[in-house]
Amino acid sequence: MTRSALTALMCAGILGAGVLASVPASATPADTAPAASTELSGKTVFLDPGHQGTAHSENLQRQVNDGRGGTKDCQTTGMTTLDGVPEHTINWKVSELVRSSLESLGATVKTSRADDTGWGGCVDDRARAAGESGADVAVSIHADSTSTTTDADKHGFHLIVPTLPIPNAAADAAQSEGGRSASTLMRDSYVRAGFEPANYAGVENGIQERSDVAGPALTTVPLVFVEMGNGSNPDDAALLESSDGQLKHAIAISTGIIDYLLGAETPSPSATAATTPAATATTTPATPDPTATTGTAATAPGGVGPTAEGRSALSRLLESVSPYVDSFGVDGLEGLATPGNVSSVSTFAQGLLKQILADR
Repeated sequence: MTRSALTALMCAGILGAGVLASVPASATPADTAPAASTELSGKTVFLDPGHQGTAHSENLQRQVNDGRGGTKDCQTTGMTTLDGVPEHTINWKVSELVRSSLESLGATVKTSRADDTGWGGCVDDRARAAGESGADVAVSIHADSTSTTTDADKHGFHLIVPTLPIPNAAADAAQSEGGRSASTLMRDSYVRAGFEPANYAGVENGIQERSDVAGPALTTVPLVFVEMGNGSNPDDAALLESSDGQLKHAIAISTGIIDYLLGAETPSPSATAATTPAATATTTPATPDPTATTGTAATAPGGVGPTAEGRSALSRLLESVSPYVDSFGVDGLEGLATPGNVSSVSTFAQGLLKQILADR
């Protein structure tokens, strides 16, 4: 694809996230910045970037409620990737991308920790904060590890769901209904984005059921617990460590959240074909048609969220960014931004790249 062709797509609003976030604040005149979108207005999301920075003096071994009548360690340090990148930093960067994207769509986003340096709270503290936030959905963002050295055989993402029933009635209701629905939608979003489900630890179709993880057993709003990949696997680690990979994870997480919050909308055949993220680094992405959608919203039983089969039109539009990330990378999108483009692009995910580019 030529530079002029990609710029035209940006001006059409298809790559609104990449363009708007790529331009330094000083280069965007206040009178040309697009107005904030409102698709998620009235929705609240609680984001929990797993673990915490090292600048704290808390006792991680202090015992806290595990949600099932026992206790467990307050917190853990998290894994470290093959190249020495701590999990807490990966979780933080991806979470900030997701937060910025959701806020640009009008959502209220609350988080378990305010930075990537200090304390983030025990597992029970985070679960309590999620419940008190009144969020429509909470998402705990993590990355896994299977070895302190290279483990090339085990790879992939998975979603942790709690063994049911949960002793706490409110937590059981939240996780057996909305939590299960939201986790399935997140799994589907990851698969569409090209990620492979984990091939270890008893994961089935991207879902792992566990009774030893306290967060889901203590959280009284629907919870999605994401393990983005295996930091011991060279390919998974490369994605977790890189800006491009973190962006791809953030897009997958954001679209899963959007599908749950907005409900499903049945796409027309042309829309389905146009938004399939099949492009690679050596192919030219197809041009998606963000207007080619039909149908009505569908929700899961009890009104707790969309059905597992459905996708929202907004998530399909956001997902259409992925092929361009594959083809051009974050740096490639950054170089195509101009103040003129910014004034005409859509705002469906204007904050998606902001944090990654700001960290460079």
